[in-house]
Amino acid sequence: MDKEELLFNKEGLHFVKVKKNQYKLNFSMENNNILLSKIIDFNLIKLIYDLNGDIYEWVNIEKLNENQVIATLLMKNLFEDIGLTQRFTYIHIHRTIEDDKIIFTSKSIKGCRPEGVPKDSEIMAIEDMNITCNIITNHKVAISLNIIFVADFNIPSFVEKIVGVIVGKIFKRVKQFIENVRI
Repeated sequence: MDKEELLFNKEGLHFVKVKKNQYKLNFSMENNNILLSKIIDFNLIKLIYDLNGDIYEWVNIEKLNENQVIATLLMKNLFEDIGLTQRFTYIHIHRTIEDDKIIFTSKSIKGCRPEGVPKDSEIMAIEDMNITCNIITNHKVAISLNIIFVADFNIPSFVEKIVGVIVGKIFKRVKQFIENVRI
């Protein structure tokens, strides 16, 4: 693939296929009422869950230290009617803070099943997921989410668009919530 393929572009969220099994979502958030860099932390995982009850069944966040967590997110079985199994994400997330960036680097935890996850569910085939939050001003942040699925995972093109819509919906809700906070 020589250039990125646009899969979803709506309401300021831009989701593209970078190459086979690699995708990127870009968007920005702005709110003049709050210092955005102060709220970009692991609590955003809980916010994602709280705002997307139609997508996630439950979430568990185990804080290892100020800059690392283990997160388990169980999705609702959105495609049970077409015979697909329920999916979950089990990841180790590391946060790095640089001058004008907050970076979340995530790696899937493989080889063990987290407690509470149904036995017939399957782990998402995510290899890496990284979120870079570029602090433009105290009140504006540009966010880039990169998702890399495992190399041997075959994603049909119609599923790519569905993934784009779901990822877009999840982050659109977070973006709208944060942009509408008034204090």
